[in-house]
Amino acid sequence: MTAVLLIIHLFVTLALIGVVLIQRSEGGGLGIGSSQGMGAFMSGRGTANLLTRTTAILATVFMALSLALALMNRGTSGVGGSLLENPPPATAPAPTAPAPAPPPAPKGPSVPTN
Repeated sequence: MTAVLLIIHLFVTLALIGVVLIQRSEGGGLGIGSSQGMGAFMSGRGTANLLTRTTAILATVFMALSLALALMNRGTSGVGGSLLENPPPATAPAPTAPAPAPPPAPKGPSVPTN
């Protein structure tokens, strides 16, 4: 079920990005949504209203899907779980330096000491 919602969420996200980029902003935007691009189909105002409504609908669906996916994954642990609930395991302490080796024995005849 989660995989299906993720795929739908991806398509809604791409559609929302496309609709927002098509809209004509105050500074001109991409200019694709202007009345010249639509020909005789719709006026400039009709195009703006259609794109505004489409954006609102897609944003609502996007939010609903986001909440549904968050609620579905709320109880899962492991991959996708919260990092704060499952802290990483403590690292092993750094190894201590080995004790220094004793100095080598002198070479040659040994002299007894009294």
